[in-house]
Amino acid sequence: MAKRQLNNISEIRRFFHRNEDPIYFISATNFNLLGIDEWCKNFKYICYIDCYDGRHPNVFCPSEQPHAEFQSIEDINNYLLQHKEVIDLVKRRGGKPKFVFLMFDEETERLAKELGADVWFPKAKLRTRMDNKIETVRVGNKAGVPSVPNTLAVIESYEQLSEVSDKAGIGRDLVLQSAFGDSGHTTFFIKSEADFRRHEHEIVGQGEIKVMKRIDCRGSAIEACCTSEGTIVGPLMTELVGFKDLTPYRGGWCGNEIFATAFSPKVRQQARDLTFKFGEQLRKEGYRGYFELDFLIDKKTGDLWLGELNPRITGASSMTNHAAFAHADAPLFLFHLLEFSNAKFKLDVDELNARWADPDMIDGWSQMVIKHTEDSVDLITKAPQSGIYKMLEDGRVVFDRFDYHRRAVENENEAFFLRIQKEGDYRYEGADLGILVTRGRSMTPGFNLNERAKRWIHGIKSSFEARPLASLDSGPVQGEPAFKIL
Repeated sequence: MAKRQLNNISEIRRFFHRNEDPIYFISATNFNLLGIDEWCKNFKYICYIDCYDGRHPNVFCPSEQPHAEFQSIEDINNYLLQHKEVIDLVKRRGGKPKFVFLMFDEETERLAKELGADVWFPKAKLRTRMDNKIETVRVGNKAGVPSVPNTLAVIESYEQLSEVSDKAGIGRDLVLQSAFGDSGHTTFFIKSEADFRRHEHEIVGQGEIKVMKRIDCRGSAIEACCTSEGTIVGPLMTELVGFKDLTPYRGGWCGNEIFATAFSPKVRQQARDLTFKFGEQLRKEGYRGYFELDFLIDKKTGDLWLGELNPRITGASSMTNHAAFAHADAPLFLFHLLEFSNAKFKLDVDELNARWADPDMIDGWSQMVIKHTEDSVDLITKAPQSGIYKMLEDGRVVFDRFDYHRRAVENENEAFFLRIQKEGDYRYEGADLGILVTRGRSMTPGFNLNERAKRWIHGIKSSFEARPLASLDSGPVQGEPAFKIL
């Protein structure tokens, strides 16, 4: 890589345009880092799921081989790193390979080392510690970034939970979170003993639990990157959470919007300031690179509370890395790659952050993660292909043309659909069918799904056809991942 110091955005962009080291994003799909290959020479995707039917020039999907049932994204990545076709590809392309992931563990690191590759993320052990929701509270406290009024405790019964919450002065209308989990899978709303009994097996015996006062709030997300020059902060995005049209999980993340007037200037700036402070504390903890924070905005008071930390790229990363500021300067993830490249660089982080805070640097887009929401299992016999879809005047949604980039969407009557589940897959409750990206908003000013979004969701879901499997119990089918792959 470069020896001389990079002094501005132009030189950083040129540096990656001329990059010779092979860099691979290894994951179930390429969704999270969609389009980064256009900014970085020799950037390739190695994926388990072929969303493009072989038509994306930089996506490599090896042929299916027998494997144990996947329990996590880490399992998928470890399977890929042991696949002969993947090993052959990495060796054939030569150079000193660099790997980036959505999720990885210490086994992933070992397999990468066997391939002679560097993992361009902090160590799995550190990332796991930072990913702990209990640890997030502690890091936030150090940084002066407040969490919703809460207490941390090992919960053994409803009676004990009541004692703990009373002592903390947070009432009996509670939200409980275990240390790890995503998309609402380990978030529990507890207002009564009946609520507790329903989730007792997921709370008791899980170690320390974050017990929070329940507030009437709006979710938001913001991504940032810790570099040696300081923390670079992206735009504040809305979150789509718990919509029954999209997800069966109450409190489950199911998309984002990015547009300049989503929040007041005061809230936007406060979120940016708190994210910068949190990032600076992460640097002190030894973490560097990409991360995301969820903020909860109290609808009554406007107070901003830290929700959780994701020390990695996320489902919102494709939104951040395609915003107007990314095209004016560089995608946020490019600074992550820069941090791990060992290149010498100089950045005026304050100036960059001030520029990215300008509303003119944000254009309006939304993405919806469409899951199968029915409590049923069937076999998909027909699935829509990835590409550009149009909504006709009568509300019908039809396929228009193939593309693998959202920039091909010309107006609000078009959308880019990235298909996840294909013909021959089992469709079960919670399965990711695909991601729909549109221009403009998908929610009303009151933060409910708008009618246009509902028509898009219905149109895409109607494009799937499936054969019922009445003989099978509902729930994940053997061999199918029962977890979020995005």
